[in-house]
Amino acid sequence: MKKINVGIIGFGTVGAGTVEILLKNRDIISSRVGSEIIVKRIADLDIQSDRGISIDPGVLTTDVSEVLNDPEIDVVIELMGGLTRAKDFILEALGNGKHVVTANKALLAECGKEIYEAAEKNRVSLGFEASVGGGIPVLKSLTEGLSGNHIKTIMGILNGTSNYILTKMAVDGLPYNKVVGEAIELGYAEDPPDLDVNGTDTAHKLAILISLSFGSVVSFDSIHREGIDKLTPEDIQFADEFGYTIKLLAVAKDHGDTVEARVHPAMVPKDHIMANVNDVYNAVYIEGDYAGPTLHFGLGAGRDATGSAVVSDIITIARSMVQGAADMAPPLAHIKALRDEIVIKPIEELETAYYFRFSAIDKPGVLSKISGILGDNQISISSVIQKGREIEGSVSVVMLTHEARESNVKKALDLIEELDVLKGETIMIRVAQS
Repeated sequence: MKKINVGIIGFGTVGAGTVEILLKNRDIISSRVGSEIIVKRIADLDIQSDRGISIDPGVLTTDVSEVLNDPEIDVVIELMGGLTRAKDFILEALGNGKHVVTANKALLAECGKEIYEAAEKNRVSLGFEASVGGGIPVLKSLTEGLSGNHIKTIMGILNGTSNYILTKMAVDGLPYNKVVGEAIELGYAEDPPDLDVNGTDTAHKLAILISLSFGSVVSFDSIHREGIDKLTPEDIQFADEFGYTIKLLAVAKDHGDTVEARVHPAMVPKDHIMANVNDVYNAVYIEGDYAGPTLHFGLGAGRDATGSAVVSDIITIARSMVQGAADMAPPLAHIKALRDEIVIKPIEELETAYYFRFSAIDKPGVLSKISGILGDNQISISSVIQKGREIEGSVSVVMLTHEARESNVKKALDLIEELDVLKGETIMIRVAQS
């Protein structure tokens, strides 16, 4: 039986999980590949710490060149994260004719074009299933199961940390900062958790999903993104009264000439399937023109789930090698992209319903002033909640609107902010469209 050698760069949480799966499930993997997969070398700055895996110490090295330049290593697995050094290592591995597997969503979202082109130029595979959704095989769903479909809509809860925070705020009524502290203690969040809570991590993953859907790299910076750090238990309570749950959503929709791409907190109707995705779980809703709506649900991060996705890419590459494939599939699974450039629709052109929470002085005429400005900007009110109790000298005036244009909403809110009856920052949350 032919042996396929892999080298791993980065022996942290995901690296250890990957090695554990390759060792413990070696028999089932070999039976599915038709070849034995050997972990020939593991490079990491720390080769002394116990990872809970029984492995020959001779496999470990602190010299990454022993992975990149070993002619016997067929597949390089980059699991160190980051941008600069990881990018250099991946490009060197591809240039050396080695297949590459990575979980590095930030690198692919921000520098993907150069990496994809290098893989194609050197006629080797680039696997990155683990970059989106952890153990959920959502990328293979796009490139294989849904490959005969035009992808119309993607809606995802793609960050387990943010989803855990919002779930705890909703269930326990705890303030944002307290839940973040708990998430850090439990290991669900980095300290500080900026990339998770400000929408950046989710936007990285959305960029990859969009690029795969259309076969052309989307500019990461063009994706509108907002985080959850300004939300309060009060907002979650008001959302509940209106019949909604608040989630950090990634949304992409194909409008033909343009693609809608945005990440932000959203009011999701309680009867929507995404409203019931809680704690650290992820979910991706994908609608194809023929397959219709599909939902992909599971653990979006962690040693085991992410390691499982990494191993799935290794198996895919190994199968092609065993079968003697002369050329590998393009990284974005399109021989020719559907469009040369993905033009992102400006957020100002979005039309949806909105939730507003104003902190106002408790005196007559406040509601009429606010509603007057909204009306002048073609924004009609659907529902209003006005709480009589004061919070730090102000009362909450909460509104749900009918569908309105984002540019009008921004203009109206700027004018409302100039009123002398408001105290504190106004909160605006978009309502998710089905």
